Amino acid sequence: MPEKTWKKTERAIAQRLGGQRLPVNGRGDQPDVRHPWLAIEVKHRRTLPRWLKDGVIQARRAAASASIGQQLPIVIIHEHGQPHAEDLVVLRLDDFEAWFGNATNDTLGKGE
Repeated sequence: MPEKTWKKTERAIAQRLGGQRLPVNGRGDQPDVRHPWLAIEVKHRRTLPRWLKDGVIQARRAAASASIGQQLPIVIIHEHGQPHAEDLVVLRLDDFEAWFGNATNDTLGKGE
């Protein structure tokens, strides 16, 4: 039986970030990928909304042309009527890795 595409995606992300894919059976409140300092939930879709991809492109262009040095390109997604603490932060995995380095380092992301 061929493996589902979303499972392959979870395995690829786990390998790339130095984590371990957790099986769905009995997972409970566990993330898709076990990792030392990230709680990784992977969502696989056939296509992403064009407006979202355009936002990432726009942020990357702005970061590349920034006169104050290197900047991390992110997109903030806000839902009308919701508090900003609930906004989502979106960035490309390549940009995340370039900014934060090796995600397998246990000290990253802990304010150290």
